[in-house]
Formats: sequence, C-alpha cells, structure tokens
Amino acid sequence: MAGVERWDVVVIGGGPAGATAALSALRRAPSTSVLVLDRADFPRDKVCGDGLAPEALDVLAGLGLDPAALTAGFRPVPRLRLTGPSGAGAERAMHRPAAVVPRELFDARLLDAALAAGAVFRRRAVRRVEPGADRVLVDGALSAGVVIGADGAESVVRRALGVRTNRADQLAVAIRGYAPVPRGLDGVQVVTTTAQRWPAYAWSFPLGDGRANVGYGELVSGGVTRTQLVEGLHRLLPGVAPERLRAHRLPLSSGRPRQPDGRVLLAGDAAALINPLTGEGIFYAVLSGALAGEAAAHGARAGAVHRRLLGRRLGGTLRHLTVASQLSRVPRVMDAAVRAAAADQRVFDDVVRLGLADGRLTARALAAAVRTLR
Repeated sequence: MAGVERWDVVVIGGGPAGATAALSALRRAPSTSVLVLDRADFPRDKVCGDGLAPEALDVLAGLGLDPAALTAGFRPVPRLRLTGPSGAGAERAMHRPAAVVPRELFDARLLDAALAAGAVFRRRAVRRVEPGADRVLVDGALSAGVVIGADGAESVVRRALGVRTNRADQLAVAIRGYAPVPRGLDGVQVVTTTAQRWPAYAWSFPLGDGRANVGYGELVSGGVTRTQLVEGLHRLLPGVAPERLRAHRLPLSSGRPRQPDGRVLLAGDAAALINPLTGEGIFYAVLSGALAGEAAAHGARAGAVHRRLLGRRLGGTLRHLTVASQLSRVPRVMDAAVRAAAADQRVFDDVVRLGLADGRLTARALAAAVRTLR
C-alpha cells in the first residue's frame, strides 16, 4: 500500500515488556526491523513499586544486558518483612537480594538498550490495530509482520483483538508515592496486610538514597476511592509523608486472557500478567516480552508459538497463583503462611518466589501453613 511503512516487528509500548520484546527479537535475528511505539517520551514516570526481583534481572542478563548497569546507583535490598492481617510477622534475608530502581530510570535504561541493539523508537499514541492474514496494519500508516502489544493495563491492542477486560474482582488498584525511609527499614522491603478492607496491603521499598517507594492497593471490586487508598496507606504505614502520589490499575493474572493466535501478541500488563498475591509485574513483563520477541520470528504462527512458550515457562506458576490468590482471600490462611515463613527459611523462600517470580505452592509450604492454622 502506498505511503504505508513496512516493518518486521512493531512493538506497541516501550516499558519493560515492550523494550524486552524488541531486544529479544533483535537478539534472535539482528537484521529484523523493529519499531517501538509509545505515547510518551522516555524517561517518564510509571506508577509501580519499583521492585526488581533477581529473576527479572536474570531474564535480561540472558538477553546480554548487564544487571549492574540497569540498577546502577541503587543498593541491593537483602531483606523482606511480611506482616499478616492479624499482625503475624516474618522478616528474613531473601534467597537473593532484590533491587529497587525508580521506573523513570529503569525503563529508560532498558529502552536505551533496545535502541542500541538496533530498534527504532517513535512517540505515537496508537489508536487502531487491524490484524490481517499476511500483515498487521497500525493506524493505517504502519504495516508489520508481527505486532507485540505491550501497552499496559488499558491496552489498545488487547481491545483491538476483542479480548475482554478483567472483572472487578480480577483487577486491583494501587496508589504510590515516595517518602523518607521509615526508621529502621533501610535495606528491608516491607509488605504489610490488614484484615480491614481485605484483601489489601501496603508496601515500603527502600531505594538506598534515603527514600522509599511506598504504596497501598486493594481490589477494584471493593469499591475503593482515592481517599480510601490514601487512608489505607497512612493506616498501614503510619508517619509516612509521601509525595508524587499517583494511582494505577493492575489486571491480575487470575483474569488473564488466552494468548491469541495469529500475528498479534500480548505481553506484560496487556496480557494481565500481574501477580494476584503481590501486584508484582516486572518479572512477568520482561519474561513475557522476551518470549514474545522470540515468537515474533514465526510470522503467522507467532501467536501459537508465544502461547506455547508462555505455557511451558509460566503455566504452572500461573495456575498455582490462581489457587493461592483464592486461598489468600481468607485472612487466617495468610496469617498461617506468614507464621510458617517466620519459622522456616525454606518456606520463606518458597513464599517469596511465588510472590515475586516463578514459584509454586510447594508441599513444604502448604504443610507448614496447615500446621500453623488457628
């Protein structure tokens, strides 16, 4: 078609899922023409807890990136404190330290790596995606062999495919700000829950520069307002004085759609790959983005290949997370899990891996939680 640009791969969304998809496609085939579109220029702020599980950095290292460069200027965070709805607590060293890097910096660094590998970036608010048998048309101006939708919770690509949005009980909303690190909690990630307005939790993740990313979230189905989100943050983290408070919706993996066939793929938040226990999304974003970039080489079969790769790598974890999120709706079950984690480092590690990466509901953790039920 006259006046229509042709690209091998068009990635819609320049965040972690999109940038990783671009990197992955280029690593598989360096001659691939890859265009990344985003409605914002980078660097830009993104509402998030800013926490990076070591497993997320492993995915990026597998694509040739240096995790130390991506996290430069921010100290590792070795410990995690969990508090259950009734006040049961567990604090231990994690199996590997996490990192906390503001998304404004992390996303820009990751996108810069994709551009250095050969991707092209343009600022564009995509409004129309039209899948076809041979090509995918984007806004009537761009033609792609494969389109990767990594455009977040309000994904235009997902809507273009006719994929339903998550139900309210499969959708969370969280508010995030930055505040001085609470006393005694530098070097400790904090996740604290409450029976009030359950399921709900707050977090404090230290950046290593005297500040912490702090926030509070709960399910949309509870009818929470912005005022109640702010009240919940102050209730669970008393004394914090956050700045830059912004809210964001989180499509949970308990409501994830079936990955579509054909030439259009979904990754990250657009695929509802948010951990329903913790709201963690970056690990699932970079992993699904990496797999989408790999699948893009398969053209018309890309959707089926992406679905198979995701199922092989994450299928078991996602099924376990759905079960765990259902169990977690009972506050005393959460308290039992926290008490079990406090009593056994191995159980603590199982709980953390399930909450932040690709863990499972292990027999060890389940048995320990049952023993501590009250």
